[in-house]
Amino acid sequence: MNILKTKKYQNITSRALCWVLMLVISVAALAQNPRLSVTAPRTVGVGQRFSVQFKVNAEPSNFKAPSFKGLNYLGGPFQSHSSSMRNINGQTTMSVDVSYTYNLSATSEGQYTIGSASCVVDGKTISSDPVTITVEKSAGNQQQARQQQNAGQQQQQQPQQQNANISDKSLFVRAIANKSSAYQGEEVIVTYRLYTQLQVRQFQIDKLPSNKGFWSEDLTDESSNPQQRQETFNGQNYACYDIRKIALFPQETGTLTLSPITTEVSAIVQVQNNRRQSGNIFDIFFDDPFFGGSSYQAVNKKIKSNSLTINVKPLPSEPEGYYGACGDFSVKSSVDTKQLKANEALTYTLTISGKGNIMLIDNVDIQFPPSFEVYEPKVNSNVKRTSAGVSGSKTFEWILIPRSEGKYTIPAAKLVYFNPQSKTFVTKTTGSFDIDVAKGDGTSSNGGATAKNNVKLLNNDIEYIKTSDPSLQKTGHSFFGTPLFWILLLLPILLAVAAVLVFRKVRKDNADLGAVRLRKATKQAKKRLRKAEKFLTDNDDERFYVEIYQAIWGYVSDKFTIPTSQLSSETIQETLESRNVAPQVVQTIMQTINDVDFARFAPGDSASKKQAIYNQALQMILDLENQLK
Repeated sequence: MNILKTKKYQNITSRALCWVLMLVISVAALAQNPRLSVTAPRTVGVGQRFSVQFKVNAEPSNFKAPSFKGLNYLGGPFQSHSSSMRNINGQTTMSVDVSYTYNLSATSEGQYTIGSASCVVDGKTISSDPVTITVEKSAGNQQQARQQQNAGQQQQQQPQQQNANISDKSLFVRAIANKSSAYQGEEVIVTYRLYTQLQVRQFQIDKLPSNKGFWSEDLTDESSNPQQRQETFNGQNYACYDIRKIALFPQETGTLTLSPITTEVSAIVQVQNNRRQSGNIFDIFFDDPFFGGSSYQAVNKKIKSNSLTINVKPLPSEPEGYYGACGDFSVKSSVDTKQLKANEALTYTLTISGKGNIMLIDNVDIQFPPSFEVYEPKVNSNVKRTSAGVSGSKTFEWILIPRSEGKYTIPAAKLVYFNPQSKTFVTKTTGSFDIDVAKGDGTSSNGGATAKNNVKLLNNDIEYIKTSDPSLQKTGHSFFGTPLFWILLLLPILLAVAAVLVFRKVRKDNADLGAVRLRKATKQAKKRLRKAEKFLTDNDDERFYVEIYQAIWGYVSDKFTIPTSQLSSETIQETLESRNVAPQVVQTIMQTINDVDFARFAPGDSASKKQAIYNQALQMILDLENQLK
């Protein structure tokens, strides 16, 4: 009896080994044929977020994703790379899996077809099959019921698995600032770094920090995937990814707190199968970890970063001509000509370049000659946002028209900024320009032409007899001394006096920069909104949100004469309430500012949402203009 039982076990073991061998041979055969597969849900609900994954069983190159037309792009591609090595009877084989995951959602019902993706493996192009996704209004409840039903069937048919939990020590996000103390306006770079001891499949930032009290610029490179590197933290080794990097410019003093970000991460966790010990040698054989007694499971987890506290120090006593520039800058100027005639135009160009809050510089201390007509400058910005921070240049171009001849001097331009490295205010100046204005055209005499028109009587002994009635004038009657004579005599003098008075008033009004900014606040805001509308049409999201944001903040700064360096949500709200603006209007304005601030960093906004942001900003400016009339 024992012999029969032993033979029975041997037969079962032999068959099990044959199955394992066949499985290995099948895997090896499949690995030799590269393929690109796609995994996507067949049915989703309206507004439900879902993932589409393309997987290659080889090392690919030149991966091209299909068009997700009709669907909202939320993030990706999130690339995952895994490899394994097997040694059977002295023969070593290696398998490679590379996946690309995209996060999507749908806003309306219907069927959406995702086309084929493609890549190159060993010089050969391979493609995935198209997949059709059905979006249903009530698909969430139906899908949940189907999942529960499938889960019940799988629970009966398959061995149970232990619940997979991810420890906070094996997966977390840290917010790291390059400095904990800064001056008002000084750049602070914050990096959000993902630490993991697990294999991460994908991640998605669900909630961005509010950045209250800061002007923020996104430094994240969206064109490439985060690079992995190794780092030791609290005595443990981790794989690290920099998932987001921003530059913050504090606009207020005091202790400012940066709220945490929320990230959803999908990681691979190893779990142990719980098989019931039936005494069957086949179960005992495969419960061995070497033969798959454990399995791997993808687990999603939402994690929050730590909050950051930045101590913002006030600047020293601000000198005259300081308008909020903070960093390290240089300035240069030029003119396109130094000799011209009256009523001709020349171009004066001023370029500021360097590192710091260059995007916030909108005023330079320069006084042009009073007899020059000065037009609003054309501003060109070339701002670079890299992992090292914000830098670049800003160019102002003025059109100047001298109205009278003479010799004039355009004085040196002056830029005053605070250098946080030296902790002092620095003044940079340009050279001055001597302009020679000659007399304008159109004033030459026409005496030669008059001489040519003189009538000469040649060889005429008798004048031609005029047959028309003669024009007779009363003797002693003269135009001199008449009322019309005195009016025409005094008119040029009156016009000259009026011109002088008007010129003095214009000069006085332009000397008050605050009043000038107040008069031009609405004009500048509408000008920026027109630019934003153009960028909206061109699908240039970054420039669209920058123009919207600067239109709102620039309008408030000019309208209430608040320096840009002191602008904040609290300052705006206090100012509006002190001007007796209606509470519902104040609430709408603050909500608009918060919505635009959040929308600047929310990826993948639809065209309708951007149009709504544009309409909201325009309506806010019009409502505020009506309240202040």
